[in-house]
Amino acid sequence: MTPEIIDLSQEIYAGMPVYKGLPEVKINMHNSHEEWEGNINATTNTPSVYKLELGEHTGTHVDAINHMGKAYKDQSIDTMPLHLFYTEGICLDFSHKGLQELIQSHEIEEACKKDHLVVKPGDTILLHTDHYRRNFGKSDWFKGPGITAEAAKWLGAQKIAAFGVETMSPGVPGVSNKEVHRICGALNFTHYENMINLHRLIGRGRFRFIAFPLKIRGGTGSPVRAVAVFE
Repeated sequence: MTPEIIDLSQEIYAGMPVYKGLPEVKINMHNSHEEWEGNINATTNTPSVYKLELGEHTGTHVDAINHMGKAYKDQSIDTMPLHLFYTEGICLDFSHKGLQELIQSHEIEEACKKDHLVVKPGDTILLHTDHYRRNFGKSDWFKGPGITAEAAKWLGAQKIAAFGVETMSPGVPGVSNKEVHRICGALNFTHYENMINLHRLIGRGRFRFIAFPLKIRGGTGSPVRAVAVFE
């Protein structure tokens, strides 16, 4: 039987939304097939190579531990064990959360009970808020919900590999986001941002989660092609 593979990653394209202060995405044609064929009088150009300019934290991406603070400078993305990106996963429903609302640990526990799920060590926990479908490309895209510092501590205590969100940050900027990052570093787990299609995972139980990063030497994160696989 062919497994069902659900794509959880945003497209990467020029001018796409990025977190404030991060590099804008630029994509330009570097070579064309007509150029390679020596056709200097071509009226059209067909891309053969694109040049990409983007930050590591573009689109659907994972943060390396060294992103969480200078104390973790040696834990770059290329040093993180590959098993962290190939895990079991569950997805919990927080689609009732509004703009900049916080998610607390007792709500995560309640969401697990509702769907008869258990958080296991090594899991990736995805948090569905429907923020992508509601607000991507709109003025409120930068005002997504996020977890509290207390919830981050609870997730870390469960010894998970990572958690993932649809928003541009795991916590709410100016409220909990910096502290959530600090806690991830201190408890040695990470998170994915800018995920999509999480609504397709709700109520379906466990799945295989795969999201390998690029092997960037010293990198503080990487875009990923995240997927959920149902066998």
